[in-house]
Amino acid sequence: MRLARKICQTLFDAGYTAYFAGGWVRDKLMGVEADEIDIATSAPPQVIQKLFPKTIPVGIAFGVVIVAFEGVHFEVTTFRKDHSYADGRHPEGVDFSTPEKDAQRRDFTINGLFYDPLTETLYDYVEGERDIERKLIRAIGDPHARFQEDRLRMLRAVRFSTRFDFALERETEKAIAEHASKLFPSVSWERVWQELSKMAQAPRFGQALLMLQELGLLATLFPALQSKEITALVKPFPYFPLKTPAIIYLLELFDTLEERLELCERLKVSRRDLKLAHFFSEPLPTKDHDWAHFYAHPDSRLRIQVEGAKILPPERAPYLEEHMEREKRLAPHIERITRGKPLVTSSHLKERGVAPGKQMGELLKIAETIAIDQDLHVAEEVLAKLNL
Repeated sequence: MRLARKICQTLFDAGYTAYFAGGWVRDKLMGVEADEIDIATSAPPQVIQKLFPKTIPVGIAFGVVIVAFEGVHFEVTTFRKDHSYADGRHPEGVDFSTPEKDAQRRDFTINGLFYDPLTETLYDYVEGERDIERKLIRAIGDPHARFQEDRLRMLRAVRFSTRFDFALERETEKAIAEHASKLFPSVSWERVWQELSKMAQAPRFGQALLMLQELGLLATLFPALQSKEITALVKPFPYFPLKTPAIIYLLELFDTLEERLELCERLKVSRRDLKLAHFFSEPLPTKDHDWAHFYAHPDSRLRIQVEGAKILPPERAPYLEEHMEREKRLAPHIERITRGKPLVTSSHLKERGVAPGKQMGELLKIAETIAIDQDLHVAEEVLAKLNL
């Protein structure tokens, strides 16, 4: 806050108004600490660039400048009024304006607040403080117009509603349901994935998915789920470990590997998330040698916890204990797998006259299986089982 206040002081000293805007103000009123502070000002972009030595002109045409101040980046935006939105996402242009008109262009009343850090004064032109007290997500002005301007706001409404456990105001809710089928092509899949990932960071992602379904947004995003009852599928979500990747939640809505990989392709997920999709789609092992390789996987603990969350108490505790006991029993073999040090190596086989090639590869796999399934820890004992 100290650095952001200095930016406002610099703008004020130059004869301009400067306020903290949006999320930081909302969170302050809710008693929540926010990491990022956005600043709105009457200073035009060119003045902002002159006042601060290190700036990044990320959106000069829209009055947006990043100010790098003592190693921290702040988004500083000139008060503006947007022109019409032709593509359902971005205004065709802007006019620099006043705080009152700037507030009117924003999405929801709880995000349309300003705070002057120099005088510690709140400026509320949209009754956002009242809606925070009423725990209400309400679009600013005409909700139909707000969602026609920027269709991503429909997903944001659900995110804020479930993040703060706020209700959707009736007209806002009706407008979302009416415009849900028009989400695409205005909104990119990259932005959809960003919103879903943010929703999953809050503890009510299951509630968010149910709300998306009720509003018709889930069927727009994933037509295959249109007639699917997901209530039972999202029931375990509150018991998933904290910081479970968003992709894990979504995988639970789809049955087959093909559907899950199609989901990943559509969302353009990271390579890491794609690997998770494969690992979480594999059937759980039945034999010790497969279990050892499973436990050696870096995401095995996460999968066990997710699988355990689907089991109702009192069976959940014995299920997790069974895994702990098995993993402890197989610990020496798991460590070898993790280190990439098999008990029987190619050198052992060469000493016994086995030439490199397909046969050697098959023998090494068999040797590893024998070592784990029969809990052997000396190479000679395994080689004896191979009659070598």
